[in-house]
Amino acid sequence: MASVEDTPDGTGKNRLLPRTGTTYDNNSPAVLKLDPWLEPHKDVLKHRYSLVEKWANEIKKSEGGLDQFSKGYESFGLVVQPNGDITYREWAPNAKEASLVGDFNNWDVNANPMTKNDFGIWNVTVPAKAGSPAIPHESKIKASTSPYQQITLVLPDGERIYRIPAWIKRVVQDLNVSPTYDAVFWNPPANERYTFKHPRPKKPESLRIYEAHVGISSPETRVATYKEFTKNMLPRIKYLGYNSIQLMAVMEHAYYASFGYQVNNFFAASSRYGPPEDLKELIDTAHSLGLVVLLDVVHSHASKNVEDGLNEFDGTDHLYFHGGGKGRHDQWDSRLFNYGNHEVLRFLLSNLRFWMEEYQFDGFRFDGVTSMLYVHHGIGSGFSGGYHEYFGPSVDDEAITYLALANELLHDLYPECITIAEDVSGMPALCLPHAIGGVGFDYRLAMAIPDMYIKLLKEQEDSEWNIGNLAHTLTNRRHGEKTIAYAESHDQALVGDKSLMMWLCDKELYTNMSVLTEFTPIIERGMALHKMIRLVTHSLGGEGYLNFEGNEFGHPEWLDFPRVGNDNSFWYARRQLNLTEDPLLRYHFLNDFDRAMQLTEAKYGWLHSEQAFISLKNESDKVLVFERAGLLFIFNLNPTQSFSDYRVGVDVPGTYRIVLDTDDPAFGGLGRNAKDTRFFTTDLAWNGRANFTQVYIPTRTALVLALEDSL
Repeated sequence: MASVEDTPDGTGKNRLLPRTGTTYDNNSPAVLKLDPWLEPHKDVLKHRYSLVEKWANEIKKSEGGLDQFSKGYESFGLVVQPNGDITYREWAPNAKEASLVGDFNNWDVNANPMTKNDFGIWNVTVPAKAGSPAIPHESKIKASTSPYQQITLVLPDGERIYRIPAWIKRVVQDLNVSPTYDAVFWNPPANERYTFKHPRPKKPESLRIYEAHVGISSPETRVATYKEFTKNMLPRIKYLGYNSIQLMAVMEHAYYASFGYQVNNFFAASSRYGPPEDLKELIDTAHSLGLVVLLDVVHSHASKNVEDGLNEFDGTDHLYFHGGGKGRHDQWDSRLFNYGNHEVLRFLLSNLRFWMEEYQFDGFRFDGVTSMLYVHHGIGSGFSGGYHEYFGPSVDDEAITYLALANELLHDLYPECITIAEDVSGMPALCLPHAIGGVGFDYRLAMAIPDMYIKLLKEQEDSEWNIGNLAHTLTNRRHGEKTIAYAESHDQALVGDKSLMMWLCDKELYTNMSVLTEFTPIIERGMALHKMIRLVTHSLGGEGYLNFEGNEFGHPEWLDFPRVGNDNSFWYARRQLNLTEDPLLRYHFLNDFDRAMQLTEAKYGWLHSEQAFISLKNESDKVLVFERAGLLFIFNLNPTQSFSDYRVGVDVPGTYRIVLDTDDPAFGGLGRNAKDTRFFTTDLAWNGRANFTQVYIPTRTALVLALEDSL
């Protein structure tokens, strides 16, 4: 974290020095230069900035700074000291008595009593035995046959309650006995601890994200493991040309079917997939392949579980969360954090630091940011884009302050760290540094894009697609704020919705995806549009790209975790990645195209280039043409017409060649353009460009052309 010093203007007021070295102008935040429309809200931006500075200064005064403050996991919870003593600290101000219980002391509530300080923090030290920790590695602190948990508290009314430690690093679940988790003391001997061997890769210039869930990463009807992901999925992801992995459902969650979004234990890696050391091996192996690994972090809400979660930890409903209705999310049936509380900030900031240090993650995708930003949590709000929606009383300043502190902390300590916000609202300055008046994220997800595709496929015929609206949705992002584009993520793959391939091909996915069967009009259309939708999204939609595992090849089924409603079946809680390995199935064509698309971007770098110049949006022809990173992209979305000698503008003169063709037979196409075709430019302005060339664009195909000398 940058140091806190006096402002250059000599006022003596403390401010948090920005990591960029630029100076924050309190009279005119630099963000106004990027977006003058923010001028009427200048005072609100200044106020938000001052709140972050205030918290940073208060934490520096009381804790020594955010760096030290975010190391809470080194002092809270169960911590082994160099001499073998185990210290245990827990925040529970409402309790009148507390003691540590477990197998190690035969669940004796009197054996290890704790003492409380003035801030409601309880402490106890368990002395070492012969220089070794008195609590054995992997000993259960909550026996599955016992009602006891690791910390027992006595409330003011005399009631005794039992809780799993808030900072516990390992919990296990035996569904044959109870759905409630047991706390485990994780302290493996040195020879069993995983040692990281590879440094973190540099932050990619172009972020190509493979969104993945460890448990479903197998064609078998069971929960897959960290080990299996390391062995089977990492080489696959590398081969496909992705450079980033976004791991979902790693923070331990109460219910498998929640997709990881009902977190119980924030410092525990899910035991469903194996022990912590296996997750470390997964991340280290990914680093050896040059892949960065992002954690899908859930700080927007928490499980409402009492026995094995944070809810009512000290007998009150307002410890980590807001009390009453403000602390409950009605739609998610979960608890909401109080981001304005000192100890809650310690817990959440330390949680981020822990995952970066202990597991060597490279950054985070913050889930549910829209819910955090607004007191209405986005419920019932359509977000028209009016600036009044971003600066009125509906905005939660405490949550914005937390997110800004989190981003400053992460980027100062880990310069290569990547942070992504899941925000549908379009909050201005969300992806700009705090130094110029922003919240500090690197990217936001372009959540309107997949919604557009579903709407098109559900409600319109292909001939009704509006090319202008398509282009507008793909390019409608805030200047200077980077966006991750995607055609579909896990949200669109879940049961209750359909993946794009399911919308496109429906039941013929089960009858006509073999090369031995008829290439029906439905399958031909589906495969063509599947490739085109991905390519136009990738090349026009943002500064990063995301794909959910299996969708790259048109996975034929949705995703549904075992639950009561499906008789706890794993049939849909898996990814049939083996489908791409059968040369007789057409899925491998889509898989090969996805790889070619990623590798083409890796070569030319359109994601980190300036936004595309769109030269043509022809509504009658259904043709879209644009240039980006020196490439010429030509899309013919017309469902019935092909065009010969179609004139398209291009700025740079020369001879162009095809570098990507959705109609290539290698990708299941009909091969209507020869791979070695050369396209010559004519020195005559066309569609706002200095030159033009003429191309053959068959129906439902896209071409990407590059200058011959760039090949």
